[in-house]
Amino acid sequence: MEMTISELTGMLVELEREDPVDYGDLPFGEPELRSLVMTALVDKHRKLQASGLNPGDVNLTYMLTTALLVLENLVLHARLLLLQGQRIDVNALLRKYSGG
Repeated sequence: MEMTISELTGMLVELEREDPVDYGDLPFGEPELRSLVMTALVDKHRKLQASGLNPGDVNLTYMLTTALLVLENLVLHARLLLLQGQRIDVNALLRKYSGG
């Protein structure tokens, strides 16, 4: 069963309840941003499915993409902490992703 963008976006909102995203005073709406992100990811997923890659390669693609996003997020978070004059604990920042 394929889910709609709206259903997936609703699931994303549920995930954010557990781990809120700080949108701050960004000049765009949160619902619109979620929908844009989800639409882009669904499009990428459909292209991966149509590519003929075997399931292992698809999973590897997702793992590498996730690793890149975590790395970008970690770097941005660390830079923000530095700008605020705070100390950076990389292990503490990574706990969010490692479940530890």
